[in-house]
Amino acid sequence: MTLGEAYRRGRASFARALGAVRPYGGRAPERLLIVPPDLRTSDPTVATDIYSGHYGFAGRVVSTGGRSPFDVEPPTIAWAEVLYGFSWLRHLRAAETALASANARALVADYLQQARLRSAPRLRARVTARRLVSMLSHSSVVLKDADYVFYRRFMRGLARDATDLSRVLPSLVGEEQLLAALALCFAGLCMADADRFLRRGARALDTGLDRQILPDGGHVGRSPAVLVELLTDLLPLRQAFAARAVEAPAGLNRAIDRMMPMLRLFRHGDGSLALFNGMGLTFPDLVATLLAYDEARASPIQHAPHSGYERMEAGPAVLVMDTGTPPPPALSREAHAGTLAFELSAGAARIVVNCGVPRGASPTNRRLARVTAAHSTLAIGDISSSRFAAPLGAGEGGPFIAEGPTDVRVERRASREGAIELTANHDGYVRPFGLAHERSLRLAPSGDRLDGRDSLIGEGPSSEVEAAIRFHLHPSVKASRVGDGRTVMLVLGNGEAWSFETDAPVIAIEDSVFFAATDGIRRTEQIVLPLTAATGTRVRWSFSRLGHVSHRPGRAEAREPDLFAPTGTPAKAGDTPQEP
Repeated sequence: MTLGEAYRRGRASFARALGAVRPYGGRAPERLLIVPPDLRTSDPTVATDIYSGHYGFAGRVVSTGGRSPFDVEPPTIAWAEVLYGFSWLRHLRAAETALASANARALVADYLQQARLRSAPRLRARVTARRLVSMLSHSSVVLKDADYVFYRRFMRGLARDATDLSRVLPSLVGEEQLLAALALCFAGLCMADADRFLRRGARALDTGLDRQILPDGGHVGRSPAVLVELLTDLLPLRQAFAARAVEAPAGLNRAIDRMMPMLRLFRHGDGSLALFNGMGLTFPDLVATLLAYDEARASPIQHAPHSGYERMEAGPAVLVMDTGTPPPPALSREAHAGTLAFELSAGAARIVVNCGVPRGASPTNRRLARVTAAHSTLAIGDISSSRFAAPLGAGEGGPFIAEGPTDVRVERRASREGAIELTANHDGYVRPFGLAHERSLRLAPSGDRLDGRDSLIGEGPSSEVEAAIRFHLHPSVKASRVGDGRTVMLVLGNGEAWSFETDAPVIAIEDSVFFAATDGIRRTEQIVLPLTAATGTRVRWSFSRLGHVSHRPGRAEAREPDLFAPTGTPAKAGDTPQEP
């Protein structure tokens, strides 16, 4: 099956819910009343690429050679979803030229012609919702200098998408349900005589937000990326209600007020968000824009028991830790097996990270990004703390989590000296190995030192099983072993020097990958502490700030990274310092 065929069949359940796909037969609204803002970052140079026939979406670039992008074979499903979602219209709007406007109108006309003559595939409901919101938000550039015939076709296209969403709305779940509901609200507010869409969307949005946005402000799917996406649409929607002098659903303001402090929980000093449960590349300017709408300027929430996250902050140091159970199976297709993983930063310098999620990910990379070994935590054998139901590609969005931790206990306290202490344990390895993982952390009041301890408790496996504690390092961090081989020197991107020390019998510096870089997948390194999984196993470790260095060590050429390569020969006491 070609990608085009897979794309056309990708939302079979959506098509069944709609019945036979047919041209819109109802009466379309006559005109637009308002144009909502789009808070997403735009780049006018992308408009030049699009005009030249180069479409760079979801990490892939397609050159159409003068043809319409809707007539070419999509390289990936993700690329096709971006194309049909029309979020790229914002770049044409940012160009502010007559040429960009004419190009936008021509591309929309190509799509509308395809939809009319060939019943264009609509993929998932979230793609339809994204297209509807994008068309409304950038209607000014599309309709500039348009004639009446095109205007009517454009309005019929909007009405068709809104009608489709209205039909399938009861069958949707999770973020997709919220996106469809808010798209219907936008349609009802922006188009004349479209109150039916507004009524249905507002009811679903009000109910959905109360159910899906937890009391601490997190989403039930536990992804920081979902918070960003929802807020990017919810904030303009709130403005649209005000512009039309229509009372917004009560749940809208309640949800936004809860989500803002939660978004701050994930934020590091450099403006990026912690890489948990589907979070990839952060656009710091977008996050800053969202937080500018926080009138209360709320402080980051430190303890999020409903969402399952903890934040420790002292001096310049910020630590974010995953202390939650997996989301419900239906909402877990993007969730990761990263229980008790943490990220650490000092000021604007990232130190310990998780691998994150790649843009335009291949099935292999998406699988790698979700397993426990891609996170800064302990893993036993080749098994993740949460187990997935099927190989990647089964179902939409990847396999759901079929089994994982059901009991994560967290204890947080402050010492007399003002240090923040946190102890958490999970039972994700009890069923396969009879062992629970416990992690204790202590962040000094100055933020210059983090002490940790990883322990295995329980009856233990009947035979020896290998395990490893991994600390993935940000690509800007340079690591080298020093002294007795149990100390690792870390030079951060800002020139600060930190040391990592441990009482583990062996230590290794291995290759890793960082999926969430602005320039694509980056090679990086990880500190690995291999050990034997047994009752009573306990490893202590620490990160300590040493000061600034006058120069940064170079890095030797290395092979392509293999996240799951065997540990090989770890460093032992007495080894001479060397680059990996």
